[in-house]
Amino acid sequence: MKHSSPYLTVVVIGLLFALAYSTSHTHDHEHFLQCLQLQNSTSISEVVYTPSNSSYSSILQFSIQNRRFLSKTTPKPLVIVTPLHASHVQATIICSQLHGLQIRTRSGGHDLEGLSYISQVPFVIIDFMKYRNIQVDVEKRTAWVQAGATIGELYYSISKKSKTLAFPAGVCPSVGVGGHFSGGGYGYLMRKYGLAADNIIDAHMVDVKGRFLDREAMGEDLFWAIRGGGGASFGVILACKVKLVPVPPTVTVFRVERTLEQNATMLVMKWQIVAIKLHKDLTIRLILTTKAKFEALFLGGKDKLIPLMQERFPELGLVKEDCTEMSWVESTVYMAGSSSKSLQVLLQRTPSPPQNYKGKSDFLKHPIPESGLEGIWQLFKENGDKDAFMELVPYGGIMDEIPESELPYPHRSGNLCLVGYIVPLHQEDGDEVAQRHIDWTRKLYSYMEPFVSKSPRKAYINYRDLDIGVNNIDGYTSYEQASIWGHKYFNNNFKRLALVKTKVDPLNFFRYEQSIPTLLCLRPKGHK
Repeated sequence: MKHSSPYLTVVVIGLLFALAYSTSHTHDHEHFLQCLQLQNSTSISEVVYTPSNSSYSSILQFSIQNRRFLSKTTPKPLVIVTPLHASHVQATIICSQLHGLQIRTRSGGHDLEGLSYISQVPFVIIDFMKYRNIQVDVEKRTAWVQAGATIGELYYSISKKSKTLAFPAGVCPSVGVGGHFSGGGYGYLMRKYGLAADNIIDAHMVDVKGRFLDREAMGEDLFWAIRGGGGASFGVILACKVKLVPVPPTVTVFRVERTLEQNATMLVMKWQIVAIKLHKDLTIRLILTTKAKFEALFLGGKDKLIPLMQERFPELGLVKEDCTEMSWVESTVYMAGSSSKSLQVLLQRTPSPPQNYKGKSDFLKHPIPESGLEGIWQLFKENGDKDAFMELVPYGGIMDEIPESELPYPHRSGNLCLVGYIVPLHQEDGDEVAQRHIDWTRKLYSYMEPFVSKSPRKAYINYRDLDIGVNNIDGYTSYEQASIWGHKYFNNNFKRLALVKTKVDPLNFFRYEQSIPTLLCLRPKGHK
């Protein structure tokens, strides 16, 4: 996956174009298109879509995974570029700067706030739907994965080459690796092997100058920043080289539900104590609604799992009949919640049915007391939406061994679990009901304040949440202002991210509602 960089060609053409159009920035997409055409060595016109193209709407909507951003009032891009080559990305970056357009980069389209395909200022989308090659090297236990691939496609590709290699990433197969990896990326192998970002060993990207960079060329500071710091603040990530991890030929899964009448409260209390102390080979995720659901992956057979559970968590009452043995890749289909057992589920790029949702996140450092759990049950009863849920993902294992500063993702030792709040918004219910569900999510989040991390109240960047703070839509945002949300995502790593940003994108071209700020004072004229 080596690329010969046409950077000089693009830059020279860009400079010539800048001379020809040396007046102030124009948002006329025709001039932008002419700029792209001047870099015509790889027929960029074949991957460019404007509102006048018959395919524009279908290309735009294909990767909008959160359907609440599909309304007529949602801002639309002037141009969509679906690159086939790095040079397409290089040209788009150069021409966007020349014509005052912002860039949004879309991999799988799962951003919870739609920031990978929405902007309040004139913008272009780089959509990687056609840039999704995966090359697995079993002998070296590595894979190169282009940004438009999904984690399901990665799992599928690994399984075609090996039954005993895997990769530690998320549960939802249609999530794109570009955003997932650059924000951290957790899953059922996290306690054993860490985050997806912990297992990235090289990357290809294009920076603000249009340069094609690998790990050696970008340097260790930038390579650090794009593995957990949200890559869209620093450039456009094209691909990642990842380290594959060993798994046994047989793993065991179970999914056990307990109602309040079946002592769910006491079981959750016990889970909060034991889940992070279990062997690294066992991860038990907890789903809360009006009852408790325990979902688990064990790297081994059920003959080993049952004695382990009887020793550490006998209260759950797990028996062999609750457990199913399968291969690791089959477990990814199971954990995705699919009714099908076919591996083809991993290749579906859009969820079925289409989804609308709002999400938020927290981190627990101490168990929620029994009285706190009683309040959670009551809130779910009041909501009445059977699809809303809280997920609690246990930490411990290797996550306790990785320093907070190892990557931008700071949530390591000292955390009991990550908490996610997800509420689906049913399209047939209308805007008023949807807003009521969003308000309920915020009410639950507010209720949880006494029980979660403090100073700051921490959050996970891949569960994007604009409620916790935003940059100015168009114009200067100070480091202090951005710190309101930045420290929640990155804690003490936020300052280093800003230092890297200042070095690689000092004029803050790559910016959006929660992009890393520079440390330079770049106030536009008239801004006070």
